[in-house]
Amino acid sequence: MNKHSLFEQFIAFTASVHQVKHEMTKGIKPEEITPVQYGILEYIAVSQPVTLSQISDCQHMSMPNTSREIRKLREKGLCEKYMAEEDRRMQYIRLSREGQTMMDEAFGRIESRFLERVKGFSEAELEEINAALNLLQHKVF
Repeated sequence: MNKHSLFEQFIAFTASVHQVKHEMTKGIKPEEITPVQYGILEYIAVSQPVTLSQISDCQHMSMPNTSREIRKLREKGLCEKYMAEEDRRMQYIRLSREGQTMMDEAFGRIESRFLERVKGFSEAELEEINAALNLLQHKVF
């Protein structure tokens, strides 16, 4: 297998993933938060609990900017910090009950858009997509 061609296909695939994510999340963000804050909440929702440095790294933000945005989200009651039981110096961030509700609603709307996108697919095609996503998740991501 030509690894350069595989890499080019990977780049095209990830660009397509970003485009589809943009299309499926357009207009999903609640009015009371910024796009940056939505991105942080989305990351926390799928990865919680997370550390400040994990958020900073994943969202391509400086630590001071990440701290400021987390403070704002905490003030809005959408996330909370807590100390790790195994190491009291370590702080984790998770969604609050209100933040979880907000993200559940957002993901519900995204799910509706996803289901609309795949509504004409056969059961075999859906199984094929599921297998491909599992393979990518375990081998590449």
